[in-house]
Amino acid sequence: MAVDALAPELPAARSISAGGGLWRYIIVRLLLIIPTVLILVTMVFFLMRITGDPITAALGGRLPAAQLAERIHQAGYDRPLIVQYFEYLGAALRGDFGMTITDGRPVTDVLLQYGSATLELAVYALIVAFAVSIPLGLVAAYRRDKWQDAALRIMAILAYATPIFFVGLLLKLLFSVWLGWFPVSGRASTRTELLMSGIDTPTGIYLLDAIRLGNGEAIGDVLWHAVLPAVALGMLTAGVFLRLIRTNVIGTLGQQYVTSGRSRGVSEYRLVTKHAFRPALIPIITVIGLQIAMLLAGAVLTETTFEWKGIGFMLAEYLKARDFVAVQGIVVMIAVIVAVTNFLVDIVAAVIDPRVRY
Repeated sequence: MAVDALAPELPAARSISAGGGLWRYIIVRLLLIIPTVLILVTMVFFLMRITGDPITAALGGRLPAAQLAERIHQAGYDRPLIVQYFEYLGAALRGDFGMTITDGRPVTDVLLQYGSATLELAVYALIVAFAVSIPLGLVAAYRRDKWQDAALRIMAILAYATPIFFVGLLLKLLFSVWLGWFPVSGRASTRTELLMSGIDTPTGIYLLDAIRLGNGEAIGDVLWHAVLPAVALGMLTAGVFLRLIRTNVIGTLGQQYVTSGRSRGVSEYRLVTKHAFRPALIPIITVIGLQIAMLLAGAVLTETTFEWKGIGFMLAEYLKARDFVAVQGIVVMIAVIVAVTNFLVDIVAAVIDPRVRY
């Protein structure tokens, strides 16, 4: 009787506990973003000044000593480093990351103009990664220890381990230079870019802007230019996802509910794609946040290889110009994106699987 009396109260009590645990987890994860970003901002700020002030690094040897000293004084780089650090933190909190030295633009304008291109490429790469890794990961799990499994595991390791710039150059050489199927570089043809330049308030995401034009040729041109960069960057992540899917689906295929379903005559296709795959998604969702950091790092090399003018491309250009103010702002923005993305992924994982909160 005691057990029966308590039974109706257990779900409610558990629900309250789970809800409290979820909100506590969200608040803690949100607060952890602050020290994470602060530590990275601090490291970038001081590392950028190991070789001296940004003005000297970018323009030293190209200006007379008196003019260089005047530029340094105007920018405030002759003041104590700790004063510069706290002033930079205060300005960054207001969204002001300074002015680029090489072209005199606000760093925030650079981030807004080129960030959309990197976002677009990252989305394309994730689509490629999922399109490749999900079906092949399921095949590898179902054909465990067979030749198909061995071949797919080797492919996943190669996709993950091969330098991304090398993959990009091979794709360009094969499909652009030899076969002539895809464009060598750029985000769109000159004609499409001219068409999109007439759009009021462009988003900077070429596919959305081409759709707003309602021009099918422009949409096809944008997508055609995106194929090789997306494949080069997406295969890096696909290798990780394929191995994760294989490992987790193998684990769920051995669960009792899958065995019970098989004994009831459920088809193998349904067992693998429905019953075994969905529970295996939870660890993959958790890893997506880490893969965003990898995608952004890989975007630097991918955008440089294909001249895809995004944040990665501009970061490489500013590094070559030794414009450390621009580099600092871009790196800080990437850190914020990665931290926020990891926070959102952790929340999704906590909602799907309450066990991650305890």
